[in-house]
Parts: sequence; C-alpha cells; structure tokens
Amino acid sequence: MSDVHDDDAARRDRILIEPAELAASLGAPGLVVLDAQVELPSPRFDGDYRVASGYDGWLEQRVPGSRHADLGAALSAPHEALSFMRPAPEELARALAALGVGAASRVVVYDRSDGFWAARLWWMLRWIGVEARVLNGGWRAWREANLPMESGPADAVEPAKVIEVRERPGMWADRADVEAIVAGDQCATLVCALSADLFAGRAASRYARRGHIPGSVNLPARTLLDSTGRYAATAVLREALGTLAAGAKVCVYCGGGISAAVDALALTLTGHDAVSIYDGSLQEWAADPALPLVSA
Repeated sequence: MSDVHDDDAARRDRILIEPAELAASLGAPGLVVLDAQVELPSPRFDGDYRVASGYDGWLEQRVPGSRHADLGAALSAPHEALSFMRPAPEELARALAALGVGAASRVVVYDRSDGFWAARLWWMLRWIGVEARVLNGGWRAWREANLPMESGPADAVEPAKVIEVRERPGMWADRADVEAIVAGDQCATLVCALSADLFAGRAASRYARRGHIPGSVNLPARTLLDSTGRYAATAVLREALGTLAAGAKVCVYCGGGISAAVDALALTLTGHDAVSIYDGSLQEWAADPALPLVSA
C-alpha cells in the first residue's frame, strides 16, 4: 500500500504544483508560466454560444511574469464550425515557441476561472511531449494565498527554438472513433464530463441539441475538485472514478473538449493512461441530426 501511495504522490507532484511552490520559483531560469484563460459564459438559452479571449483579463491581473496562451486562436486550429480544435503537433510547437516554451523550459499552466482551460492546455502539451504542471486551484488559490499579482502590458517574449515533437499516441478521438464505440465495434467507456443537468438534457445547451451520446456515463468535471477548487486527493479521485480507474480504455467528451480535460487529468493522477478526449465533442456530434443523443 505504501508503494501505491508513493507512486500517487510522485505522479501528483509531476502534474500539479501548489501556489506557494510556484511563488517561490518565480523568476527562475527556464520557468514559463502560461495563463490559459478563455471567457465562455454559461448558456442562457439553447444555442447561446458566446466566447471571448481571456487576454483582457490577463492584462488586468495575472501571476507575475505569466504569458497569455490563446487557446481560441494561436493554440487552436481554424475550423469552419468547431471551436478549440487541436492544431497539428508542429503548429502547436511553433505557437508554444512564440511564447518562449523550448526544450529546457519548465512549464506551469493556470487559468483564472475553474481550471478547465489549464487542464486542456496541459493535455495538449503532454500530447506533443512537453511535460507541464497545472497550478492546483488556479488563480483562485493564488489570490486566496495573498501571493503577488501583476497587471498591465508585459515585456516582449523572447521566442524559443521550436521543440522536437514527441507525439504521444492515443490521446485524441474523432467522430469515427466515437461512432465505433457506440456501435460496439471499439471497446472503450464513453464518459461525459458535463454537469448532470446537461447530461440529462434538463439544462440549456450551447450546442445544437440537448442530451448525451448513447452508452455514456456521467462524471461531471466539477465533482473531481474539492471545495478550494483543487483536484481531490488521489484516493478520493480513485473512489469517484470507480471502475474507470481500473485500466480499461476511456474516451471523455463534453461540449468542446475542455471540461473533458479535467476528467482526463484526474484519470491520469490515478495512473490511468488509456484515456482519449473526443475533440469535437457535442459541438460536432449534436450538430448532425443523424447522430443519436439521449435525454433522460
């Protein structure tokens, strides 16, 4: 049991960083802190999709020395219908280099809301072989600890040499993969990271139709965080994840592949590596009336 506890602690330390540790590291050579905030308000009615860059908020208040990582533009692939789609690995590496992320960088990611955007960027970095850590509790925990804040225009970033991509396979699923899972032709558990009300179709959705993909189980991302906004203790996560933490393949989705990243990170904290994110999620699936959705 002690070996499992030691493994959990080491894994958690590789993935998460507490505010005090980050504060003590500010200004250290090679440290790159990325603010991944995007503004995406809750829908007021079906189809209410409003998104804006988090850049203005970053200008107003941020972790000192942090750089704004734009998940809505520079760090996503242009698409005629879908938001926040992952770019090609080499394009992602070039965008990160423009933010100063190089081979020797120690990257910390946070956002100024609930940690979902930070988890998404962490997942993308992991995909191309960049080991990064997520600020546990994010901006909320930083401010509650009364740690320094910076505002206003920042110094220009010195670009880094573009890293050599070391792509990790199996981290993403596309529509065809999910169709195969639904049809029983591919063995994986589909997990919806949205709230119980959205899963059941009881709440307004940003997307074309309400409900969830058939055969999905519901594991709302927010239930994996404690009252301070930090990831729950690994033993608590393992209990919440139940059979999902046992090692079978898991494919997580949400509305646009963002909340899903919290579930994916939590699974990774428990040592589960057979996890993929359906990048198009309900934004893609619900837009096609030929694809089934369940409301219950």
